[in-house]
Amino acid sequence: MDTNIPRTIPRKSATFDDATLAEIRRAASTGIYDIRGAGAKRKLPHFDDLLFLGASISRYPLEGYREKCGTDVVLGTRFAKKPIHLKIPITIAGMSFGSLSANAKEALGRGASAAGTSTTTGDGGMTPEERGQSKHLVYQYLPSRYGMNPDDLRKADAIEVVIGQGAKPGGGGMLLGQKISDRVAAMRCLPKGIDQRSACRHPDWTGPDDLEIKIQELREITNWEKPIYVKIGGARPYYDVALAVKAGADVVVVDGMQGGTAATQEVFIEHVGQPTLACIRPAVRALQELNMHRKVQLIVSGGIRNGADLAKALALGADAVAIGTAALVALGDNDPHYEAEYNALGTTAGAYDDWHEGRDPAGITTQDPVLAARLDPVKAGRRLYNYLKVLTLEAQTIARANGKSHVHNLEPEDLCALTIEAAAMAQVPLAGTDWIPGKMRF
Repeated sequence: MDTNIPRTIPRKSATFDDATLAEIRRAASTGIYDIRGAGAKRKLPHFDDLLFLGASISRYPLEGYREKCGTDVVLGTRFAKKPIHLKIPITIAGMSFGSLSANAKEALGRGASAAGTSTTTGDGGMTPEERGQSKHLVYQYLPSRYGMNPDDLRKADAIEVVIGQGAKPGGGGMLLGQKISDRVAAMRCLPKGIDQRSACRHPDWTGPDDLEIKIQELREITNWEKPIYVKIGGARPYYDVALAVKAGADVVVVDGMQGGTAATQEVFIEHVGQPTLACIRPAVRALQELNMHRKVQLIVSGGIRNGADLAKALALGADAVAIGTAALVALGDNDPHYEAEYNALGTTAGAYDDWHEGRDPAGITTQDPVLAARLDPVKAGRRLYNYLKVLTLEAQTIARANGKSHVHNLEPEDLCALTIEAAAMAQVPLAGTDWIPGKMRF
């Protein structure tokens, strides 16, 4: 036998890759769909596909050490008697007590308050720790109504009516029984230890007319003081934003599919919704056509990681961004310090997404009292403050480099795209050209 004959190198299928094969085997073995937390893991067009042009001769940059660059934002200026004035255009997205530990909720409040911004309750109601440590607290009003009561509505600084979430537009939430502790059960009026599913739609309305009635009710309950947000998943942002505005929203939150979730079907996370980058320009166009851009504020969420992402979202027309997954990482989630314990759970620090199982070694996405005690809310809050400070400084650096005295002065003209897909979604020119895909040239 001739041993010198070259052998063909085995090739694995790009369609049936290792992860796909493993999922087929898991489904065949169990007969149930996979549930996990976090966000989409597939590669999607994102802010990395955009670049700022900066200033040279045709544009005049600002000197970073001598010329100011503002970062403040006011949310809820349309109808609310008491709009929220934030020092930075970065807010903390809604994440529930139940999904997160009480210490984690307290830490989010501490870090956000130190940075001069707001945090959000999430499903399941308001905890004293969160309200006590949050200078600005947004109360989420969800289809489940878990933990909802008028007294807490009045204690909040704003109300966010949740219609959809980027990780699962059209789908409800999940909280497995092992995370329904005595306290969580009492707050949600649920039996302890029993799996809970949140509804995918509000029980008392079937369309935008009912949403308008609900917003009026919330305004009356809170004496027209609180800004009313409406949060939508990245499904049909142009029409959904327009309908939210017509229903009376002060602020619209658009959440793209890179946003995370506590738990849902993986098929939802990976195959439903649109990338955050694809959602911003249609949302802005809806506001502009109604003459409401900047009058109704736009918050964008879903995969915001750094000051460049923040600056790009603002340049495309957002007034602020919301962060969730990044905030949890800043607190200490997925920390390699716990790598051995993540390995024992069958995963690794950078891939851990079994938040719904409540065994988080970092003490963040758990109700286990021993694990939850690992998170020091004071230290974790300080870490979050540091992270928010860095994001703000990075956005200011970019704004100054583009000659802007306020981060809200950034605009699409300051951007170019590296790919045709990103150019089409963001409606900015492909780098090195004046071509915006989808726009007619004359």
